[in-house]
Amino acid sequence: MTIKDSDIEKLRVSYQMGEMDERSSLANPLDQFKSWFDEAVQGQCDEPNAFTLSTIDAGRPRGRVVLFKGFHKTGIVFYTNYHSPKGHELKALPMAAATFLWLPLQRQVRIEGRIEQIPEEMSDSYFSKRPYGSQIGAIASPQGKVVSSRKELEDAFNHTKNFFPEGKPVPRPKTWGGFVLVPDRWEFWQGRANRLHDRIIYLEENGTWAKKRLAP
Repeated sequence: MTIKDSDIEKLRVSYQMGEMDERSSLANPLDQFKSWFDEAVQGQCDEPNAFTLSTIDAGRPRGRVVLFKGFHKTGIVFYTNYHSPKGHELKALPMAAATFLWLPLQRQVRIEGRIEQIPEEMSDSYFSKRPYGSQIGAIASPQGKVVSSRKELEDAFNHTKNFFPEGKPVPRPKTWGGFVLVPDRWEFWQGRANRLHDRIIYLEENGTWAKKRLAP
C-alpha cells in the first residue's frame, strides 16, 4: 500500500510525557545531560547513545548517526576513521553539532561546539576494549571510500585477520581514534501538549552558563 501525502499529514503525536523548567533544571548543562542520558538508558530507549553528528564540508551541511562513547573534559566523545569524510571535515573546520533523540521520553538534546582530537592513550584504551571483529573492521575498512563490491570488503577483512589472529592484542591503527565535542551551546527539548514544548538553552558566557527559555 502506498502512503499518500494526506496520510502523512495526519501523522502526529500528543507529547505529554513530562516537562522541563529553567528554574528547576540543573545549573550545569553537562550534569543535566548526564541526568537525562541516565533516564534514557534506564527507560530502555533503543540505542540511547546514538546521535546525529552534523559537520560542514565546503559550505555544505552533512549529517550521520554515530555513537556517543563517554566524556572527556566537559565534552562528549565519539570515535571514527580520521581519514573518513567526517574525519577530514572535522579537521578542516573543527566545529560540529550533535542531536540526541529519545522518543520514548519525548526528549531531544542539541549540542554545538568545537571539536578536539582526544589523547592517543584514550583512543588506545577504548580500541583495546572493542570486540575483535570491530577491531579488524576498523583496520580493514577504507571508511567512506567507494568499493567495488561487498566481496572486496569481506576479502579485506579476512586478509587482515591473517595478520592479527584472534586472542592476541590488535594494535589501534593510527588512522582511527576519538574526537571530543566541547560544547558552548546546549538545548534541552521536552515535548509538551499543543506543541507548546519546553526548550531550555544553556549558553556559555565568560566561563559560566546562562539558562534561557526559547519559544517552541
